[in-house]
Amino acid sequence: MVTDIQPWFIFQVTFHLTACAMCILSPHLITVDSDTDAVVNEGFKLGCISCKRRGEVPAEATVEWSFMPKGESEFTKIYSYEDLTSDISDERFYERLDWNGSKKTKDLQEGSIYIRNVTWNDTGTYRCIFNRTLIFTSFKFHNDTTKIVHLNVVPRRKALASILSEVMMYVTIIGLQVWLVVEMIYCYRKISVQGEEALRESAAEYLAIASESKENCAMVVVTE
Repeated sequence: MVTDIQPWFIFQVTFHLTACAMCILSPHLITVDSDTDAVVNEGFKLGCISCKRRGEVPAEATVEWSFMPKGESEFTKIYSYEDLTSDISDERFYERLDWNGSKKTKDLQEGSIYIRNVTWNDTGTYRCIFNRTLIFTSFKFHNDTTKIVHLNVVPRRKALASILSEVMMYVTIIGLQVWLVVEMIYCYRKISVQGEEALRESAAEYLAIASESKENCAMVVVTE
């Protein structure tokens, strides 16, 4: 009886030990969320990171990106990276996608890509699939991990420094205009006061001349 169940028992133990080893050695997707707001007409990094728990285990990985536009229900393959070579498979992204992941290695830990010149049509859901193969002495283990990024394209926002500089510029312009108005009023009043004083002085001189003329005339009459 014991002899009959021994092979099955050994198989069960071997299976569970192997499964536990695979769980320990298998890669897992790091829970680091990618940014979700991209500014139109600027660049944006779609983040996707998948690291091994055991760095000493050799491995190879490929990355595949798919895109589902807003309002649609199916993903379309747009990009792949394998054997240090990238391929853009969707004409909507031709010459706009750059590899931004691990460099010069097949054991990829990061599969991020960079979108250049983001458009409104880039709004939607992106899916990153890591296909990794762990290479052991007597066997290979395949594992897939998936990362979903919901991308929202937003209008360009002005930087705080730019806003403050514009506010300061307008405040300076308004301040200069107020100062000019005040100076104009001051100069006008000063000119008016000087003009009135000049008129009074002219009137006084005129009266003095007139009075002197009358006195001269009176002296001439008396002499005669």
